[in-house]
Amino acid sequence: MNPSEQIRAKAKELLDSKTVDCVIGYERSTDGKNARPLFVYSSKDADRLIFDQTCAQDLVRYLLNRKDKVTGIVVKPCDSRAINLLLNEHQIQRDKVYIIGIACSGVAKTDWNKTSDKLRDACQICQQHKLVVYDFLVGEAKAEPAAEAYPDIKSMEEKSPGERRAFWEEQFSRCIRCYACRQVCPGCYCSECFVERLDPLWVGIRIAPGENEMWNTMRAFHLAGRCIGCNACELVCPVNIPLSLLNRKLEKDVQTLFKFQSGIDADAPPPFAAFQKDEKLGVAE
Repeated sequence: MNPSEQIRAKAKELLDSKTVDCVIGYERSTDGKNARPLFVYSSKDADRLIFDQTCAQDLVRYLLNRKDKVTGIVVKPCDSRAINLLLNEHQIQRDKVYIIGIACSGVAKTDWNKTSDKLRDACQICQQHKLVVYDFLVGEAKAEPAAEAYPDIKSMEEKSPGERRAFWEEQFSRCIRCYACRQVCPGCYCSECFVERLDPLWVGIRIAPGENEMWNTMRAFHLAGRCIGCNACELVCPVNIPLSLLNRKLEKDVQTLFKFQSGIDADAPPPFAAFQKDEKLGVAE
């Protein structure tokens, strides 16, 4: 059986046996070329499930709305890190999730009614071709990790502070504060986001350079040591801000300072949630 057939068969088994209440996966979107999320509640609808190189979305975020129900979910290796992130932060329970893991060699760049032969930028530098957690495995990982994880970050680091400042000012000037980046992120689940608080007021509602910069930088720091590198934020940004350059810069720094990468181990204490009194970073010491 091909991957889509294996997913359908497993979904039918899980739903018919009432092991799960729902299976979250992918179906063909209305343009006939790309994929979109699908919630399957009955085995008769499981034949709509697919998996191919157009299945780019990270579906793990949807588990936050189904905490009390046993749910099956289709995940790629990068998405499986989001499962561990939410387990580590006690946002989901392992016995409430059945994970159908997909051995993924990368997904393609897509747009409405268009599918490219090229892999997404995130997939071209992917280091995570093996699932970190799953219950049922579909396929076998064939791709090797990319030779270098942060070539674009290193290129940014070579720029002067002034050049980096000018780069981000231009990027943030295009932000329309639609918050799609937040809404799609598995790590953004605060019941009240700082950007919507009125007392104290962190960010005004004005769409202007200062407010846009505050929003994007504060969100990046909120994800420091927590971003799992799925690049879902960048995928949905309507004005194409390269948000992964911010998030992955902080991921790289956290790896360097703390030898920690979010989502690899659900039991590993994250550095910013495990303060030690005698901890030293070797900075200004």
